[in-house]
Amino acid sequence: MRRNPADKKLKNKKVKKVSFVDLHAHGMGAYDTRTNDPGSILKIARMHEKKGTGLIYPAIYPADTETMRGQMRAVSEAMNRSLTIGGVNLEGPFLNPEKCGALDRASFKRPTLSNLKALIKGFEDIIKIITIAPEIKGALKLIERCSELGIRVNMGHSDATFKEASEGKKAGATGITHLFNAMRPFHHREPGLAGFALLDDALYVELIADGVHLSLETLALVLKVKAPDRIILVSDAVKGAGKGKPVYINGSLLAGGGKTISECARMLEKTFGVEEKMIELWGRKNPLRYMGFLD
Repeated sequence: MRRNPADKKLKNKKVKKVSFVDLHAHGMGAYDTRTNDPGSILKIARMHEKKGTGLIYPAIYPADTETMRGQMRAVSEAMNRSLTIGGVNLEGPFLNPEKCGALDRASFKRPTLSNLKALIKGFEDIIKIITIAPEIKGALKLIERCSELGIRVNMGHSDATFKEASEGKKAGATGITHLFNAMRPFHHREPGLAGFALLDDALYVELIADGVHLSLETLALVLKVKAPDRIILVSDAVKGAGKGKPVYINGSLLAGGGKTISECARMLEKTFGVEEKMIELWGRKNPLRYMGFLD
C-alpha cells in the first residue's frame, strides 16, 4: 500500500497523541468541502479540532469530475499545511441513484475504469476511502482496482442485496458508509447490505451515533450485535454543523450530521453507559487501525 508524506509524519509523530479521528466529515460552521480554497478546508479541520477531533478525513461530495478534482486539490494543499488532515474520503460518485439520500443523484457516474481514472489521476496517494455501490454493473471491477491502489472501499448509498454485498466484499470492499443510512432497509427475508454488515466480523462500519441518523433502539442493536473492534464513530458533519442539532435540507430531508464525534460520544456514555475504553476504541483506535496506523 502506497503512503503519502503526511502518512509518515502522522505515524512518526501524531497517532499516539491524537484524540478522536473522524473519517467522514464534510464541513462545519459556514464551510464545507465544496470549495477550491484550501483555507476553507483548514478552517473545517480547526473547528473539528477545537471539538476534540485531532485527525480528520474531509469527505468530498459527488459532482462533475473537474469540480471534484478541484476540491481534492484544495484538500491536498491543506494537508501540506496541517497534520490534522489525513487524506480524502470520496463519497461517490459511483453510487446508486435510488439511494442518493441528500446527495445529488444527477452527479452520480457509471462505475467504469475510465471514469475512475479521470477522477483520481494524480490524487491516488491522498485518496484514502471511496464509497461505491457494489450492485451497479461494473462496480466490482472498480472495487478491485481501488483496492489494488491501496484505497479503502466502503459500500454505501446502495440497494445491494445480502448476496451483492458479499460479492462487494470478495472484490475488496472493507467497510460500510454510515450503516443503515442510504441503503436497502433490513428485511427478514432479505437483510441486504445492512444485515451483511452486522454479521460480517471483518467489515468495518461507520456509525453516526447522534441519536438522529439512527434511533436509540437501532443504536442499541448495532452495539450489541456488531463486533466492537469493527465499529467506527463518524460525524458526517456538514455545513451548518457545530450547534449540536441535525442539519436538514428544505426543513425535512436529513442532510448530514450536526454533532462532532465528542458530542456523539457523550450521548453514548449518557444513554447507554458506554465505558471510556469503548469510546476510545470506536472513536480513535478503530479508525486509526482502518487507516493502517495501528496493528
